[in-house]
Amino acid sequence: MTTYRRVLQYIRPYRKHLSASVLFSILYAFLNTVSVYMLIPLLNTLFQEKGALQKQPEVISRSIDTPSVTSWFSNAGNEIAAYVKAYLFSGSEREILLKICILIILAFFLKNVFGYLQAYFLAYVEQGMIRDLRNESYVHLHKLPMSYFKNEKTGNLISRITNDVNVVQSSVSAVFLNLIREPLTILFFIGLALSISWRLTLFSLFVLPFTIGIISWIGLILRKQSGRLQEKMSDITTTLHETITGVKIVKAFGMEDYENKKFKTQTQSFFKLVLKMARVRNIASPLTEFLSVIVGGAMIYYGGQLVLEDKTLNASEFIVFLLAIFQMMPPIKELSSVNNRIQESSAAAERVFEILDTEPAIKNIESPVSVDDFKNRIEFQNVSFHYEDSPELVLDNINLNVNKGDVIAFVGSSGAGKTTCVDLLPRFYDPTSGKITLDGTDIKEIRLEDLRKLMGIVTQETVLFNESVRSNIAYGISECSDEKIIAASKAANAHNFILELPNGYETIVGEKGTKLSGGQRQRLSIARALLKNPPIMIFDEATSALDNESEVLVQQAIERLMAERTTFVIAHRLSTIRNADRILVLEQGQIVQDGKHEELLKQENGIYKKLYALQFRD
Repeated sequence: MTTYRRVLQYIRPYRKHLSASVLFSILYAFLNTVSVYMLIPLLNTLFQEKGALQKQPEVISRSIDTPSVTSWFSNAGNEIAAYVKAYLFSGSEREILLKICILIILAFFLKNVFGYLQAYFLAYVEQGMIRDLRNESYVHLHKLPMSYFKNEKTGNLISRITNDVNVVQSSVSAVFLNLIREPLTILFFIGLALSISWRLTLFSLFVLPFTIGIISWIGLILRKQSGRLQEKMSDITTTLHETITGVKIVKAFGMEDYENKKFKTQTQSFFKLVLKMARVRNIASPLTEFLSVIVGGAMIYYGGQLVLEDKTLNASEFIVFLLAIFQMMPPIKELSSVNNRIQESSAAAERVFEILDTEPAIKNIESPVSVDDFKNRIEFQNVSFHYEDSPELVLDNINLNVNKGDVIAFVGSSGAGKTTCVDLLPRFYDPTSGKITLDGTDIKEIRLEDLRKLMGIVTQETVLFNESVRSNIAYGISECSDEKIIAASKAANAHNFILELPNGYETIVGEKGTKLSGGQRQRLSIARALLKNPPIMIFDEATSALDNESEVLVQQAIERLMAERTTFVIAHRLSTIRNADRILVLEQGQIVQDGKHEELLKQENGIYKKLYALQFRD
């Protein structure tokens, strides 16, 4: 229940709407009882003589020997009954019948109006709370470091923020509808029943202890199964995400049958688990109803004796008593499912709160330094790094000084640590030991938002959003003129192909820019970086996946972007970095060579010369 209490904290901003919903729940439950109570005078009017009608107030308001616990219900019922009967049973039989019919219609009308209002205000609370929980989870995701996303499946995260939050949503109405309106309905009907016969009422409530025990047992089972169910759904979501984003590879390798079998296995496992939960969940309601019917049958037999033999109850009262008791059955059945739904939602909420409880490893210190420009130098001082899930060093004691305006290139075999080295600059990761300084200030002390505003990044895997070309180029800039966007596009060699698109700059590029070629996507990302105009640029193998023609266009755009900027370049194609101020060769996380292109080629046994020879052996 600790998890669920935490869920309920999200309701605080909606206290007014919740209070309105509770008020209308009370009025609904009260009028629901009144609508049944009005059957007593109706039945008496239809089936009794006028003389009996005149005696009716005395019959209802007679003194009953009741225990002290129920005396309040009895006295309150007698007083209300005496007042209502004094009003109703005045005038002719036709006038009495008309009054009763009008009151019944009015009671049912108001009951439904209050039921509607209660449902509306509860929906406002429920949807508002779920919106806030989903928004908070999404916002928190952006605060988490790259290492978190490296270890988590994308489909699993999507499932938590969509499917799991939806499961949490279903339990809110269970608490504030079923745990307020239904108990009130039961309470009012018990009050009505007690005012008629306390002995018969206590006898009819015999079933409750058994029902509560069954509900608790089923709820514990469902909580365990619900957690497994959400995990199965996250597996399905992950498979969907992987196969849709990698559909070209699936088709190229003819793996459709394999992926289909894998997906069917997961959906079959999900199907079996859902059926198992359905068997457990659905057994609560019929068991509760069956126990209620057993007690109901005994109650009818016992009540019939009070009417036929003891004469302590008249027929109309007994009929209304039965209606009151059986009107309590639907609320009791609803209550039997509340605990189950709370247990299921608690299991789902735990998965959502796992995201919210993950503390961002990379965040601002208590009083960060604000910066708005890069002035002099970047320094790597004895920087070492390893990932959390592996003790093996990816970077080992890196020392590097970079002056403003320098073009620094990193080369080396795959896994040498090139990308990791530049990922430390915008603090996607923090060094395990050592530090990186910007103009003499440790970047850990600089406001994270300010640090990243100083940098533009162009990667091999270009990230574009399913929006217009204009929106992708101006990403991160709230207001930008068309002239600036076009100028950036021209500098990136992108303007001409953009004009050839169906809607020019308003063309939707598709998910991840799938409607564009690789070279076009890369030029759009360069235009985006040019528009941001950062003093520090990072190119992570920006031309490695391009054909020769696209590479020439992109390389020209990169050279324009590098002008008068401090640039870090990672490149497998050594032809793109010949003019770099310094080329650093990394091997097993260490800088093993440092120099210009011509200097490194002169080192006979150097790694750079071997790499160059392999690329240009023809």
